[in-house]
Amino acid sequence: MINQFHKKITLLLLYAGISQEAIAYTNFNKPDLLPNIIIILADDMGYGDVSCFNENSKIITPRLDKLASEGIRFSDAHTSSAVCTPTRYGILTGRYNWRSRLKSGVLSGYSEALIDNERLTVGKLLQTKNYHTAFVGKWHLGWDWQFKSPDEKSEDRLDAGNHNPDVDFNKPVKKGPPERGFDYSYGFSGSLDMPPYVYVENGKATCIPHDTTQCVDEKGFWRKGITGSDFIHAEVLPHLAKKSIQYIESHAQNPQPFFLYFALPAPHTPILPTTEFLGKSNTNFYGDFVLQVDDVVGNVVSALEKHGIRNNTVVIFISDNGCSPRADFEELKKAGHNPSYIFRGSKADIYEGGHRVPFIVSWPDKIKKGQISDEIICTTDIFATIADITGYKLPGNAGEDSYSFLPVMTEKSYKSPLREATVHHSIQGRFAIRQGQWKLILWPGSGGWSYPKTEEEMKNMPQFQLYDIEADPSESNNIAEKYPQKVNQLKELLTEYILQGRSTPGEPQKNEGMDNWEEIKILF
Repeated sequence: MINQFHKKITLLLLYAGISQEAIAYTNFNKPDLLPNIIIILADDMGYGDVSCFNENSKIITPRLDKLASEGIRFSDAHTSSAVCTPTRYGILTGRYNWRSRLKSGVLSGYSEALIDNERLTVGKLLQTKNYHTAFVGKWHLGWDWQFKSPDEKSEDRLDAGNHNPDVDFNKPVKKGPPERGFDYSYGFSGSLDMPPYVYVENGKATCIPHDTTQCVDEKGFWRKGITGSDFIHAEVLPHLAKKSIQYIESHAQNPQPFFLYFALPAPHTPILPTTEFLGKSNTNFYGDFVLQVDDVVGNVVSALEKHGIRNNTVVIFISDNGCSPRADFEELKKAGHNPSYIFRGSKADIYEGGHRVPFIVSWPDKIKKGQISDEIICTTDIFATIADITGYKLPGNAGEDSYSFLPVMTEKSYKSPLREATVHHSIQGRFAIRQGQWKLILWPGSGGWSYPKTEEEMKNMPQFQLYDIEADPSESNNIAEKYPQKVNQLKELLTEYILQGRSTPGEPQKNEGMDNWEEIKILF
């Protein structure tokens, strides 16, 4: 009877002019349709900047708080790195960035593609499940510009301060979002403070840039570089938000599910809140910019509600790392606000403030409202979770560092802890490993921009740092000398993860760039 009913419905739809392809996407034989999926990735937003994560916050984020109340927030969630390019790599591949050629730092706006052609990404995965996939915003994973002069392809020259290399903007970029699993893409190559300041849509520049701009203001800072006539720094965030909402609206009534990866350029520098938000936070420009991010998230959710697709849409909100010192911590402190909450350090650091971030997931059809989880998760886990949601079986050479947290969200039985351990990484390429209450830092300092960072500051400090994060979340009491066996145990586990090419169960995999890898010499 059911098959006969489906046949009748199919004939009626065909008679009404609906294509066979569209009918196939309706999945009549499935009781649950696959959900739409949206990842909203903030840029340099601290754990303490979302008010539902920080009871002492002076920046109140009502739209993000509401999103959390409609789903689950993770209190012990981490980015795979304390800076942006590596974290973005981990989100899209489910793999720690230090397994790639990028062992420290970030890419430039002219860097070559970091993700290999053969590597499975979230976008490619979802394309196999008949999703329409889109990227909007800040890419910062490298793509291959085409240069007029072969010599311009030298990464060394680009990073040495060549602000306007001889890119042929008439030619399409290669190895960008379209080749990494995105049917539609619109954004720019690096951070909003890195040239070139040019929008690229589906692999092609939207205009040929001629002007060169620069801003040296401490908060509104951006580096000198070539700029397109349609690229206005202060308007980038609202412009990208509009593009994302237009994408949602254009696909809302399509039976084909969609995936939107919306990578915000904010509240990263240049810190440029629009007039509507100036002074609204009662802190400083950074606080105002955070409120603008909150508003953008609210507008995306409102678009889902307007078109009746909110309930079966997974919305994931995260930040790519902790808050940057450019936000002016001293100024914020005077206003009574700490972007890192109770945690030590900030963006770039191996300390918690560098990589512990706000992490919210809402899916009204499947996730019970108002949940708070203290399960340790990582941004690399988004990959396996999306595979789990859509029923995709990951091959052995993909998602090597990704655990699905779907059981945590849907309150299904699972073995806790979800992860055996989690590896942290700083801008300098310094390592830490967290297992339960214990965190081992394999470096005497911050590995980033906070004290201690210089050789002089670190010269009399122990080689390793061990903290009991449950008892000492602010990492103020190094107990490495008290627990040498725990230090050795965690050191051995990290060594195993590196050499096995994975931290999940499965066949060993290869890392790239293992020769002359300075940062791991401390392990051997």
